[in-house]
Amino acid sequence: MIKTINDYMISFGLSEGISLHLSNVINAIIIILFGVLIYLITKNIILRILEKIILKSKAKWDDLLLKNKVFERTIHIIPAFVIYAIAPIFPAYQDWIQRIAYCYFVIVLVLVINKLFDAVNDIYNNFEVSRERPIKGFLQVLKIFAFTIGIIVIVAALIDRSPLLLLSGIGAATAVLLLIFQNSILGFVASIQLASNNMLKIGDWIEMPQYGADGDVLEISLHAVKIQNWDKSITTIPTYAFISESFKNWRGMQESGGRRIKRAIYIDTTSIKICDEEMLERYSKIQYIEKYIEDKKKEIMEYNNINDIDTSSIVNGRHLTNIGTFRAYVVNYLKNHPELHKDRTLMVRQLNPTEKGIPIEIYAFTKTTVWINYEAVQSDIFDHILAIVPEFDLRVFQNLTGYDFRKLQ
Repeated sequence: MIKTINDYMISFGLSEGISLHLSNVINAIIIILFGVLIYLITKNIILRILEKIILKSKAKWDDLLLKNKVFERTIHIIPAFVIYAIAPIFPAYQDWIQRIAYCYFVIVLVLVINKLFDAVNDIYNNFEVSRERPIKGFLQVLKIFAFTIGIIVIVAALIDRSPLLLLSGIGAATAVLLLIFQNSILGFVASIQLASNNMLKIGDWIEMPQYGADGDVLEISLHAVKIQNWDKSITTIPTYAFISESFKNWRGMQESGGRRIKRAIYIDTTSIKICDEEMLERYSKIQYIEKYIEDKKKEIMEYNNINDIDTSSIVNGRHLTNIGTFRAYVVNYLKNHPELHKDRTLMVRQLNPTEKGIPIEIYAFTKTTVWINYEAVQSDIFDHILAIVPEFDLRVFQNLTGYDFRKLQ
C-alpha cells in the first residue's frame, strides 16, 4: 500500500523522499481511522445488542458487569489488535508499532480487570454474608497486584527485555516497595484480622472519639473505613487503626434487642427524713407502693417488738425513710413500664453521696434499640420520676439560679 501511494505521489511530481514520508503518514491515518471505525461499529452495534440481551435476562450478575462498564472497556482491545496486525505495512517501524500496540493492549487489559473486580464486589454485596465478610480490601490488593504486573510488562516491552528479568530485580528493591506500599500492607493485614475475628462489618454502629466518629459503617476497604456520623457527615479512618487502637462497637446491643438506661438523679440531702404516720398514710394511697408500705410497717413493727425497742424516739429501732420509699416506688414503676425488659437487670440503686447530693441511679433495658424510640422511653421515665419527687417530700438538687436569688429578695 505504501509503495502504491508513493508511486502515485511521485507521478504528481513530488520528490521520492517527500512522497515516502507523506505515504507513511497517510497510511498511518488510514490505519487509525480503520481502528476507530471498527471500535465505533463494535460499540454502537455489537455492544448495544449485547446490552439488550443482558437487560432481558433474569440474571443479575451480568447487569452488574454492564453497570461497571466491563464490556465497554473490553472493546478497546480491538483497536490494539488492528494496529498490531497491520504493523507489517510499515517495515521500518513495525517493531515499535507492535510494541506500542502491545502496551496499549496491556493497559486496556489491566483496566478491564480493574472494572471486573468492581463488578465482582457489587455481585458479592448482594449476598447477606457481605455485611460480615466484606471483600473490597482483598480486591484492592488484587488490583494493586494487577497494576504492578501491568507496569512491569509494559516496561519490559518498551525496553525489549523479559518481564522475568525485571521481576528478579524487584527482589533487590523489596525494602523500597515495602516503604511505598506500607499503608497497603498494613490495611491488608488489618482487613484479614477484622474479617477473621468478626470485629467490624458494614452497618455496625461504632464510636471512635479520637477520630470524631460516631455512626454507622458505610464501607470497609483496603486503606480506609468510611463511617457516616449521626449528623450525616462522613469520617474516614485508616483500616489498620481498628487493630492498633480501641473502638466501641454497638452491634451486641443492637442484636440483643434492648438498650441500657443508666442515669441518675441527685436528691438534696437535707430533704431526707424518717417517715411519720401522716407521710405513711399519704404514701399508702400510691398504688405501686401500697402493698410495700403495708408489708414494711408489719415487718418493722414485729422487729421493734421482738427487740423491745423504745419507739418514743425515732432514733431507736427501724423506720421507713422517704428516700427508701421513693426508691421502692421507682422500682415498681419500672417493673410495670411496658417499654422495659423484665427479664434483664432492672434496679434502682443509691450511689455514694457527692457535693451534689445523693445519686439515685436507674439501671434498666428498653425493648427498643432505635435511637429515637430509646430516647423517647428514657425521657418519659425521667419526666415522671422528676415530677413525683416532691410527693415523697424530697427535693432534686440544683445549684442556685437567678430565679432563686430573685425569690430570696
